[in-house]
Amino acid sequence: MNIEVKNLNKKFDEFALKDVSIDIPKGKIVGLIGENGAGKTTLIKCILGAMVKDSGTIKLFGKDYDNLAKDDIGVVYDDSFMIETFTSKDINMVLKNMYKKWDSKLYFKYLKEYKIPTKKEIRKLSTGMKKKLEIVAALSHHPKVLILDEPTSGLDPVIRSEVLDIFKNFVDNNENSILLSTHITSDLEHIADNVIFISNGEIIFDRPLKEIKDDYIELDIDKNNFKDINKKDIIRYKENRLDYQVLVHKKNMKKEYEKYITHLTTLDDIMLLYIKGEK
Repeated sequence: MNIEVKNLNKKFDEFALKDVSIDIPKGKIVGLIGENGAGKTTLIKCILGAMVKDSGTIKLFGKDYDNLAKDDIGVVYDDSFMIETFTSKDINMVLKNMYKKWDSKLYFKYLKEYKIPTKKEIRKLSTGMKKKLEIVAALSHHPKVLILDEPTSGLDPVIRSEVLDIFKNFVDNNENSILLSTHITSDLEHIADNVIFISNGEIIFDRPLKEIKDDYIELDIDKNNFKDINKKDIIRYKENRLDYQVLVHKKNMKKEYEKYITHLTTLDDIMLLYIKGEK
């Protein structure tokens, strides 16, 4: 495993991560989903040593963060860390003094490939260009793991597709891996191998994406017929004005349920029903 988190706890006044355990395998893209305030950013900060955990263990490549070669981890946050008056050329001068494995040749190759200007100030770049520059900078010291917090937020569909292709290429060697926290779950449905769903500081599931898609189904049931559903078969349900949305496991799809409207569930559907629905 490139990242192993076991029984991680971090308590605040009104929120806590509770016994969080996750694995990020080699060669995999792992999506991290959950509502605002679910604990995604706290988990990432604990992994990166930017926040002190209360208990539990965190290992990257089998080592504590403090004992790592920092070049092995590439990080892209939701907010840019780059000085707005710098150019991408200036960024190279700064980062080559920060990372032992910084590769200027690779960096400028990426700039050319992704059409990122070298002489324009960062503040004058589009949102998409800024994000591509951050990702290129994260890749140019040859990391083994990318940890990404909302890397495609605010990007148009064309740029988002280009960025997702960068991520897929990064794990092609089956050694590198990515932990990608995002609200745009449709991105994960295109590239993720595994998905971790966290809510209120607890892991709801940590499973392969294909397994998730094969496991759940949503029923739309008239209010008069809701009583006909065996309560043991219901994972979550949500009452609407005219009907109920009901999440069930496909293995519990009885023949008598087939008369109701069914949907193949998206990650958004599953997350919404877990968070807003009732047991």
